[in-house]
Amino acid sequence: MPARQPPVRRPPLRAHGATAAPAAPSSGLFVLVSCEHGGKHIPPEYREHFAGYAPLLDSHRGHDPGALVLAQEMAAALDAPLVAATTSRLLVDLNRSPGHPRRYSEITRPLPQELRARIHAEHYQPYRDEVEKLIATAIARGATVVHLSSHSFTPMLDGRLRNADAGFLYDPGRPGEVALCQRWLAALHSRAPRLRLRRNYPYTGRSDGFCTWLRRRYPAAHYIGVELELNQRHATAGGPAWTALRADVVAALQAALHDHPPLQVHRTGLPGAESAPAGERTCMGRRAREDGAGEGGASAGSKGR
Repeated sequence: MPARQPPVRRPPLRAHGATAAPAAPSSGLFVLVSCEHGGKHIPPEYREHFAGYAPLLDSHRGHDPGALVLAQEMAAALDAPLVAATTSRLLVDLNRSPGHPRRYSEITRPLPQELRARIHAEHYQPYRDEVEKLIATAIARGATVVHLSSHSFTPMLDGRLRNADAGFLYDPGRPGEVALCQRWLAALHSRAPRLRLRRNYPYTGRSDGFCTWLRRRYPAAHYIGVELELNQRHATAGGPAWTALRADVVAALQAALHDHPPLQVHRTGLPGAESAPAGERTCMGRRAREDGAGEGGASAGSKGR
């Protein structure tokens, strides 16, 4: 792979090759963890363009605090491959689809086309190709892929407080994603009932993102994609509470995957459901309320994680 592609880190239990997926487990599931916004690194050859932007790189605009360590822990607990980037999203946003107007930031968008093409070839495409190759190989071997994309969101955006500790983004029209999120949320609520858990919040599961892109390429029977969003206030505070939260999220995920197959959809409400204001959706409830509008229908380009 090109020398300048985003760093890829592996779980400590077992390293999987970038060009081949492990054999499908006996359950028929292949779990893959990714982290598109794991760091704020700017490669040396592009640093001149980021002079004076250190505060922006340090902010939620530059990276997703806490997302990488959680991704590493999920991958290690499940002995799953992890594909993660530590290059800042301000260079190029790996979670944006090709051609998306916000794929390049206000810093890199004005750069000459040939320089943006170089960033695409060295950072964007290798990362996306690695994830897609793992998925395609696993599906070809007969597995159902469960793709967990680890992210975090800023507690405050445009003067508005986000009232959730964790959000689970998925497509309500794909039963496997609905079922997995219902089980994960129920298990997490059981372990940590004080957490405010929401479905398709603070963004909608159908807005632009890597999982959304992959759903267009792979049918629901073979691909289950969930984007996990944790409130960055927990990572910023750190300490034992942050460690415990990550442990609860991972343990709940293990419990959710334990009974597969099949991942059955439960139509009724689950414990811990909240009443959501208009334009929001709770973490649990009936199918008719699952296709949330995120934050008042915020566009994918306005995500401020």
